Amino acid sequence: MTGAPRIMTVTRLLIANRGEIAIRIARAAADMGLPAVAVYSEDDAGALHPRMADEARPLPGQGAAAYLDANAVIAAAKAAGCDAIHPGYGFLAERGDFARGCAEAGLTFIGPNIAHLELFGDKARARAAAVAADVPVIRGLDHAVSLDEARSFFAALRGGAMIIKAVAGGGGRGTRAVLTAEEVEPAYQRCQSEAKTAFGRDDVYVEEFIPRARHIEVQILGDRAGHVTHLGERECSVQRRFQKVVEIAPAPALDDGLRRDIIDAAMRFARSVGYTRACPQLPCLSGATCESL
Repeated sequence: MTGAPRIMTVTRLLIANRGEIAIRIARAAADMGLPAVAVYSEDDAGALHPRMADEARPLPGQGAAAYLDANAVIAAAKAAGCDAIHPGYGFLAERGDFARGCAEAGLTFIGPNIAHLELFGDKARARAAAVAADVPVIRGLDHAVSLDEARSFFAALRGGAMIIKAVAGGGGRGTRAVLTAEEVEPAYQRCQSEAKTAFGRDDVYVEEFIPRARHIEVQILGDRAGHVTHLGERECSVQRRFQKVVEIAPAPALDDGLRRDIIDAAMRFARSVGYTRACPQLPCLSGATCESL
């Protein structure tokens, strides 16, 4: 039928990640009877995640740089006879160029489509899209900023606090709160360094920092026919270094009216960009990565 969605069949999966998330994906694949292939850097040869998969392939290099080598990951998938790649979260999970490379290599990328990866993988663009969808956002700059721009934004807050965030990626990496003018430059440089190491890009942007704010997320699902729904909200306020530690669903002690407003904003945002597949983190703008097979 012309225009009908193409059904993709996965017969062998490469897990393009390490540690806990790679183990979770390997277990899910095993439950589905789906053969899984792990990859590992030189210094992860003795790690647990390669032993959890049916096969393991080495990547050249050490540390995060090995898992950020898109060409090496795709080559490993092809060499292992895989027809799909699951990126987990972090590393290559939010890079549209990686998803595009997978498609060009004939591999199914398990996650959002390329256009949405490019949008939500760039948090500054995602902020701008949220504003266009009439979703409330805190004060911030909707583009990668220079050090001088970060200083000027902090000064404009007139005694308020600022947070610097990596444009690409999430998980608390490349994120620092700034409370004084003296902290701007070292925090900016540290965020750039962390972002470059974790995500392959050193771009950062800035927002107003609200201490002791609650972190609420909405799970969104969308299909190719334009239908968007939600699976409720979750509380993610228990964090360490801006990385979620505990998630609770539904969010406790949340006013019913505010709950509806948050969900409505997330749904409005998803519809405005024609979102498809799974989006676990709207409207917090901390990423839009499919976390399950």
